[in-house]
This record gives sequence, C-alpha cells and structure tokens, in this order.
Amino acid sequence: MRRLLSALSTVVLLAAFVGWMVYLRPAPLGGPATFVIVSGTSMEPRLHDGDLVVVRRQDSYSPGDVVAFQVPEGEPGAGAMVIHRIVGGSARSGFRMRGDNKALADLWRPRDGDIVGRPWLEVPRAGRMVTTLGSPIGAGTAAGLLVFLYVLTGGAPPSSARNAVPRPVPPFTPL
Repeated sequence: MRRLLSALSTVVLLAAFVGWMVYLRPAPLGGPATFVIVSGTSMEPRLHDGDLVVVRRQDSYSPGDVVAFQVPEGEPGAGAMVIHRIVGGSARSGFRMRGDNKALADLWRPRDGDIVGRPWLEVPRAGRMVTTLGSPIGAGTAAGLLVFLYVLTGGAPPSSARNAVPRPVPPFTPL
C-alpha cells in the first residue's frame, strides 16, 4: 500500500510540475505566463486591489479586450505594468486604454509590442499574499511557521527509519 501511495504522489507531483511548465511558467523563464498584481480600483468591479492576474500573450488585440501592458518608454510611469481595457486605436498607431472604473481614457498609447497579454486566470486577493510573503516580515513569519511545523511533527526521518533496529558497531581495532 505504501509503494502505491508513493508512486501515486510521485505521479501527482510530476503532473503538477508539467502543468506549471506548460501553463504557468513565467515569461522570464521562457514560459507563456506573466503575473500581474492589481493595484488600485481602476478596473473594479471586475478586478480589485490585490488580485493576482495571470496573463498570456495573444496573436492580436482589439477594442474591448482587457490587457496588461508596460507603459511605453518616454511616457510618465515608463516601464510600469498596467492592466486596463482597450477602448480604441490600433496596434500600429497605439491603443487607447481606460480602466473600467474611470471616466477618462489613459494618456498612454501602448502598441502591440508593449502589451504583455490578456487575462487567462484571475485569483482574488492572492496578490496580497504574494506581496506579504515577499516582505521581510512575511518571509520570516513563513519560515518560522515551517520550523514550527517541522518541530511539531517530530522533525524525524520517516517511520520506517525510526523503527529500524540499530546494528552494533564493531569495536575499534588499531592497526
């Protein structure tokens, strides 16, 4: 039974890893996904402050699409990641962008190369957890919790090794 559970857990871990490689591997690692943490209220009610959005690159974009884009060079906030809706324009001349919760269009006019992708997966409030774990206090708390759980579970080797009968060590014999 143990061997079956061990093999099953290995298959599940392998499947999870392959799924991550295919669908969620970040773009800097050659994958299709970019992770965006929503900041602010400009995309409410669809997206809220602290949501985590996984975006994936598409072949083309058109008015009505929600996209994440890098603010183009030479514009205020250059390099920042923004997630807004395309309300006009084109890939060649630059798209007109606006947040769903805003009355006016953005000053930015990203072109196709500035767009990172369209939302593929949205996880409410998960961005806050990621941000917290990235802070010194959050990382310290997570490490402390892991140590606490290790101690709580006995921090010992698997049960088969704990139940093993120790073998006597032969006495030392000088040459």
